Amino acid sequence: MRLKRYYSSRDVTALTGLSADQLRWWERQGLVQPAIAPRRTETGGYTERRYTPVDLLEIMVLADLRRRGFSLTRLRDLVDKLSSHFGVRLYEATGQSGPVTLLTDGGDVYVRTPDGRFFNLLKNPTQPLLVIGEEAGFKVLASRARPRKRRPKKPAAGA
Repeated sequence: MRLKRYYSSRDVTALTGLSADQLRWWERQGLVQPAIAPRRTETGGYTERRYTPVDLLEIMVLADLRRRGFSLTRLRDLVDKLSSHFGVRLYEATGQSGPVTLLTDGGDVYVRTPDGRFFNLLKNPTQPLLVIGEEAGFKVLASRARPRKRRPKKPAAGA
């Protein structure tokens, strides 16, 4: 995927699998914010929202977690606690090259620090966990494009 300077709402929905309504709902709920908000034009319309590549990467991760069943409240908690307890934004914690790494077992989200400590981000981000054995049950969270599935076109009447 080639990065652009800004992505339109249409670009974001195409790459994340979210609908335009979902994206606007997340904005109203304060989960995501466009880098350039829409504004009224002289002709009475509105300009299009614009998102940075960082915004897009974060939305991709949030959309993936939402598909896994995480509620919007839990997603907001994740973003807030990651910032307040570890001082990083979501995009910095995705993949394995940031100051911390986010992992999930499908039910919770964990933080692994560079020195190997684990924390349950959503339950108690200040209490380190004892992890025994391998981390095979955990999946590293990373941003992935997940285009929406297109509906097959209906055949023309009489065809």
